[in-house]
Amino acid sequence: MTDLFLAVLQRDLRLAARRRIDSLLPLVFFVVAVSLFPLGVGPEPQTLRQIAPGIVWVCALLASMLSVNTLYAGDHADGSLEQMLLAPTHAIAVAAAKASAHWLVSGLPLILAAPVIGLLFDMSSPALWALVAGLLLGTPILSLLGGLGAALTLGLRSGGMLLILIVLPLTTPTLIFGAGAVGAVESGLSASGHFSLLGALLIATALGAPWATAAALRISTE
Repeated sequence: MTDLFLAVLQRDLRLAARRRIDSLLPLVFFVVAVSLFPLGVGPEPQTLRQIAPGIVWVCALLASMLSVNTLYAGDHADGSLEQMLLAPTHAIAVAAAKASAHWLVSGLPLILAAPVIGLLFDMSSPALWALVAGLLLGTPILSLLGGLGAALTLGLRSGGMLLILIVLPLTTPTLIFGAGAVGAVESGLSASGHFSLLGALLIATALGAPWATAAALRISTE
C-alpha cells in the first residue's frame, strides 16, 4: 500500500506540474476573491480585522472546491481508476494519495498566501500566526472531505452541484473553529481550544475519510 500511495502521489503531482494553469486556478481565485472584500466593505481597519478570519476561511473552502470535482474524473474516464482499485486494500491507498496530492497542489499554496492576505486586512502578527496554524490544520480536512464528495458523485451528470451540497455541511465545523481561533487571538484569549478541536477533526477525518472514499469509489466504478 505504501508503494501504491507514493506512486499515485507522484503521478498526480507530475500531472499537476504539466497543467500549471489548472493547478494555479484555486490560488488565483482565493487571492482575487479575498481582495474584493476590502473594496466592497471599505478601508476601515477595525471592520476589516473583524471580518478577515471568516472571509479567508470561506474563500479557502470555495477555492479548494474548484479542483476537487475533477479529482477522480480523469482517471475514471480513461479507465486507470479501475486498474488502481483491483486489489481490495488498494482503494484506501489511492484515496489517501489523491487527497494528499490535492492538498499539496491546492491547500498548501493557500497557506503560503495567507500571511499576505492577512496584511491586506490589517491583521496583527499573533492573528496572522493563528490564521496560518488554523489553515495548516484545516485545509487537509477540506481535501479529505472533498475527495469523499468527489468519489460519491463520480460519474453523475450534476455531480459538481451535488458535491458542493455534500461537502459544505461537512466542512462547516472546520470553518467555525478555524475562524474562531483567529477571533480568540484578536480578543486576547487563548486559541488552544480551537486548535485542539481542529486537530481532533483532522485525526478523525484522516482515519475515516479514506475508508469511506474507498467504499464510494468501489460503488461508483461497479
